[in-house]
Order: sequence, then C-alpha cells, then structure tokens
Amino acid sequence: MQELLTLAIFLFWLALSLDRQRRWPKTCFLSAVEEGPRPAALGATVLAVVPARNEAEVIPRTLPRLLAQQPDLAGVVLVDDRSSDGTSALARSLAEELKASRRLWVVSPPPPPPGWSGKVHALAAGLEECRRIHPPAGPEWLLFTDADIEHAGSSVRALLAQAEKGPYDLVSVMARLHAGSFWERLLIPPFVFFFQLIYPFRAISRPGAKVSAAAGGCILARREKLEAAGGLATIRGAFIDDVALSKAVRAAGGRLWLGLDAGIASIRPYRSLRELWAMISRCAFHQLRCRWDLLAAVLLGLAVFFVSPPLLAGAALLRGGWPAAAFALGAWILQSLALYPYVRHHRVPALFCWTLPLAALLYALMTFTSAWNRWSRKGAAWKGRSY
Repeated sequence: MQELLTLAIFLFWLALSLDRQRRWPKTCFLSAVEEGPRPAALGATVLAVVPARNEAEVIPRTLPRLLAQQPDLAGVVLVDDRSSDGTSALARSLAEELKASRRLWVVSPPPPPPGWSGKVHALAAGLEECRRIHPPAGPEWLLFTDADIEHAGSSVRALLAQAEKGPYDLVSVMARLHAGSFWERLLIPPFVFFFQLIYPFRAISRPGAKVSAAAGGCILARREKLEAAGGLATIRGAFIDDVALSKAVRAAGGRLWLGLDAGIASIRPYRSLRELWAMISRCAFHQLRCRWDLLAAVLLGLAVFFVSPPLLAGAALLRGGWPAAAFALGAWILQSLALYPYVRHHRVPALFCWTLPLAALLYALMTFTSAWNRWSRKGAAWKGRSY
C-alpha cells in the first residue's frame, strides 16, 4: 500500500515537472529596454496611482524611483488612505527635494463607503484625480502600483513596451518579494510557486484563455479598456482585487499579460511568522471562493503531495521498504527542483529548495486559519481595517 501511495506521489511530481504550462515561467519576463530619449512608438501618456496607508517607512525609497521615471511617466497620484504616520507630508517633502512637486498629486479621500474595499476605493479616488489632471477622460494608461514597490530605472517603459508588443490591455508584474528573514526565505518562494500553479503565467497571455490573473503590486492598465469593463466600481467589494480586475478586463475583451521582472521589487519586510501568517490567512479562503469542499481538497492535496514525501521516505527506510523510499525521495527531489528557480529569483540560499514540505504544512495551517476566521465571523484585519 505504501509503495502504491509513494508511486502515485512520484508520478504526480513527474507529470508536474513535464507540464510546460506550469514550469518556471522563464519566458514571461519583461524585455530589457534602453534608457534615454523615449521612442516615438511609446508616446502614450502614463499616470501612476499609488494607494498608501501608513507607508512612511517605505516611500523614501520607492517614491523617488517612481518620480524619476521621466519622460515615460507623466506623474504620480498618491492616495493617502487616512494614514496616521505623516505619509502625505513626507511624500510632498520628497517631491520637493527632487524638484518634482509638479509631478506629484496627493489626494486624501473620505472613508470607503459600504460595499467598497479600502484599496479599491483608494484606486478609484486616484483614477478620478487622473481624469482631473488629464482631461477630458484621463490618460491613455494607468499604472496601479503599491507604495512598497521599488521600480527599476526604466520599468515604466518596459511595461509600456510589453503592452504595445501584444498588444495587451493589462500588463502586470509579480514583484520580487522581500526575502531576508528565515520565515520569508521559507515561505516567499513557495508563495510565488503556488500562485504560478493556480494561475499559469504562460496561459494568461494566450488569446481566448480561460484563466485570468494579475499581481496587484504592479498593474499597467489601458484606461479605455478599464472603463469598458465597468471601471473600478465593478470590483468595488473584491477581496482579491487584482484577480477580480483581470477577470473584468478579460470579460470586456481585453488581453492580459502577467510576468516577472527582477527590477520591480517589494521592499516591505515581514519580520516574523505572525506577520506572514496574517498576510496569507487574510485572503487564502477567499482564494478558494469560500468553498468548504475546495478547502478539504486543498488541505488533502497539500498533505499528500507536498508535505508527505520526506516523511514517507523516512518511514520506508526504517521499515526497509526500498522501493517506497526511492519513490518518496524521488518525489522530494522533483519538488525541490521545481522550487529552485523561485528560490534563486528571490536570492534565497539553495538549501531552501528542500523545505517545501514544511512550507506547505504552514500554508495548509494558514489556509485553515483563514477558513476558521470566516466561519467564526472573526473576519480579517489588514493595516488597521477589519474585513
């Protein structure tokens, strides 16, 4: 029985390693572009909208890099979402130091009305400001980027070039996440790995694809197509707003592209397991559409195919069951090889390729926590707001 189980697990990982759609998306990286004078083909107007709630810790690094993206970026609208740490004053001060005050607009919207999530409401307020800045309808392109995202010197140009290449109506980049602490190194590469399993990057860009996704930290959207999709009001209550936005744009006939770029990185640190637990459990059950059958399937799948290989290998070796041990070790090796590109991308020591079983166990527990919070009506909290 153990041999059949370990064989099934090994075959699962073998099939996954041969699945071109779910391999490391090495072809889904932004192409390098040259800095300097802007090519005539990329003459579209781009305005950035940055939702910011208590971001004084990160904007001294991220906002100057964004404001420096001239002439590709016409300006930045920073939406101060009721911060209590002086975010808006600091942003204005940074712009003055850079002599870029005319390219920064800071708006402070009222609290979100009922039925609106905080971030989507902030983005909508930023979009309204963009229409005021660039009448009558607004700029051709909108860059929705989080306050903790640090952009390389030519990232806006690279995003726009990718959009024109498709042509695509929504181009998104999964930022390289901060992975300095032990818990970040353990959990961040698997986070992107699991995301790619659910939303294969290669599939998203294909015409007529059924799967839709985006990474909310960095989204370049064609304004005309966004409005054809019903605007941000159509996703006003979405808990996972980036995926909801991508689905709305695709439903309106838009084309999507999702990829990676080492020069677009999140500098937000997660200093403890508790912080990572709160971030992931906040929306894990919503990712499963709050379905208990999917929760049971995911927990079982994580336990059998991700957590068990080293445990089964050890048990088989103790019993002298060499075939079962070989299959289990083979599965563990295959999953480690599958994780390796994600570990390397996040500049994490290669040793963490072997810790996917432990990471999967923690993700199972965090997903269960998310479901428990939903069932107990405890909800989730993020940046001082309860959902």
